[in-house]
Amino acid sequence: MIFQRALRREMASAAGATFTVLFSISVTWTLIGVLGKAAGGKAASGDVIALIAFAVLNYLPTLVILTSFISVLMVVTRTYRDSEMVVWFASGMSLLRWIRPVLTFGLPLVLITAGLSFVATPWAKQKSLEYVERFEKREDLQKVSPGQFKESAAANRIFFVEGVAGKSAVVQNVFVNTTDARGDAVIVAREGVINTGPKGERYLVLKNGRRYQGTPGKADFQTMEFDSYSMRVTQQTQDLESDHEAVALPTMDLLKQTGSVARAELLWRIAQPLTCLVLILLAVPLGFVNPRAGSSANLIIALLVFFSYSNFVKLVEASVKQGKGSFGMSWWPLHLAAVLVVCGLFAWRLNLNHRYHPLALLAAYKRSRNKKD
Repeated sequence: MIFQRALRREMASAAGATFTVLFSISVTWTLIGVLGKAAGGKAASGDVIALIAFAVLNYLPTLVILTSFISVLMVVTRTYRDSEMVVWFASGMSLLRWIRPVLTFGLPLVLITAGLSFVATPWAKQKSLEYVERFEKREDLQKVSPGQFKESAAANRIFFVEGVAGKSAVVQNVFVNTTDARGDAVIVAREGVINTGPKGERYLVLKNGRRYQGTPGKADFQTMEFDSYSMRVTQQTQDLESDHEAVALPTMDLLKQTGSVARAELLWRIAQPLTCLVLILLAVPLGFVNPRAGSSANLIIALLVFFSYSNFVKLVEASVKQGKGSFGMSWWPLHLAAVLVVCGLFAWRLNLNHRYHPLALLAAYKRSRNKKD
């Protein structure tokens, strides 16, 4: 019991350090991506913090899975490297005795992964989509950031605003380049504001400016000064309460869906906690290392196993999404195969000294070659 408590404390310490590193990397990566979208006019600058939080919440299931896998693997590898496992086996203890403390440590992480996968991540994706849709449905002029050129949704106008007057909707020093059947027209104005008509239509009202139509130097070139000039602003008519994608649907609503996309998303959510549980158990036999050799190879192998497992889950999900496989016959075979691999590795480690073990056969072969030489 003393050894098991010490083992759980060590795994918890390793998990804390591993999660801190992975979380810092994911936050930095997400921050770069969201700031790039905000700078490119694809997201509102005021929504940056919320979008970062939602994106990080989407990554949390993967981070928890990888943290649990690496932390157990690091502890098992250290016991082999420090020859503690030799003492363990010499005391008549089996490798199977590691399963209980590892599960005691790992089951809370499996439950956290399930909660994130079934509840928190869909909610974060739904809120993120709402923020993006709300920004996309703003009028063209309201999307413009001061000092940046912005193309309209209809791709027939380019706006430039030098500044915004306080917190109001009034913009200063406006430049608008419009392309229509009559050619290009350039409008510059000292200020502009968006007004709503009696039927809800939206107009951009420019004040104290000039309008240039045609090509300079030709007979059709026109210039006009105005005190007030109104133009219709393109406004998207889609309803903000449109149906969200399957990835953003709550799990209870997803269970009611029968489409292939919804079934594939449900398969992915189920796979998250199952992957966490299988990888935690896989780390015990996979943590074997020769005390005289380095332990970095185990970590590289662990990363390859993790990404391979995730990619196989993605392949199965894509198969269901494309209608090539049914949900009932797709969600469990991969995990069953992984469990069989775990059982095989445990059996391999438990029978390490058997004369027909591959390592024993290899050692016998080397001894025979040395005798012949």
